[in-house]
Amino acid sequence: MAKVLAGIALFALCVTSFAGYAATDDELWIMLQKAAVAARALSYEGIFVCQTGQQAKSVQITHLFDGRNEFARNVVLDGATREVLSQGSNLVIYNQKNEKIVIEKRRGQNMFPAILPLNFDTIKDNYSVHLSTHERVADRQAQVLFLEPKDRLRYSYKFWIDSEYGLLLRSVRFNQRSEIIESIGFNRLSLLNSVGLDWFTPKIDSKKNYVMEDEPVILPDGKLSVTWEIKELPAGYRKVDQMVRMVPGKPYPVMHMIFSDGLASVSLFIEPTNKSGKTKVALVTTGSTSFYAAVNNGHLVTAVGEVPEATVVQIANAVVISK
Repeated sequence: MAKVLAGIALFALCVTSFAGYAATDDELWIMLQKAAVAARALSYEGIFVCQTGQQAKSVQITHLFDGRNEFARNVVLDGATREVLSQGSNLVIYNQKNEKIVIEKRRGQNMFPAILPLNFDTIKDNYSVHLSTHERVADRQAQVLFLEPKDRLRYSYKFWIDSEYGLLLRSVRFNQRSEIIESIGFNRLSLLNSVGLDWFTPKIDSKKNYVMEDEPVILPDGKLSVTWEIKELPAGYRKVDQMVRMVPGKPYPVMHMIFSDGLASVSLFIEPTNKSGKTKVALVTTGSTSFYAAVNNGHLVTAVGEVPEATVVQIANAVVISK
């Protein structure tokens, strides 16, 4: 991983500024790839604000790349205490719940500003990129790019990319009515020269009890008493992960699959319907997240993701269940 980052970083950081001339599509894709690499290969600290709907929160971020490994610490500055420490793709979350701090472990989550993938092959097939103006963000000059979907199965994006270092400074996501549904951007940013890791520790509150959340129980696929297949996924989406797991409060194993077009992702769950209660069938969108649940041959199929409603409906309806 470190060799990949170093190689791409050397390539990307050699790219010259695009100010003053009409860049080709290939050059714009390289600019986005530079932003993906810079988020992982640079060391920086700052504060960014994440706004979804009516909710906004400020987050303090410290990120270090020592040439081999990435380390990051995110501290939510508004509302309830929440702190996230990550090393590579491994995350440890310290989350305040009532009078205790629950410690959770996660894997494979991309956090701002590292929201762009290193591989753009799939994204190029499903989005077009356009150059816009220069603007100032967090007291730094930024080049503005638009990423627009080629169909109605994904959202569009506007990116502000640091003109000097290539780091993503701000990201805005739009729905199909061109309304802002999510905005994340730095209001303060500086690069780090130190390679010390003194900051890479959680802030301990001696008045709280710290409780480790139970690890999710992952089961072999054979533990799911159903035969299923996926047909006719939405264009550009492919399965990137699959597991069978026990979920707290549910008596049966749940199949969990993740589909992605390289930028947007959808989780799909298959589980037996609840025979003792009424199964809810629903299509709901809140902010940037769409949720769809339907009954399919005695099983509840649920799709949820930061995509348009049509995408979660198509993915859920692509499931063919046979007993």
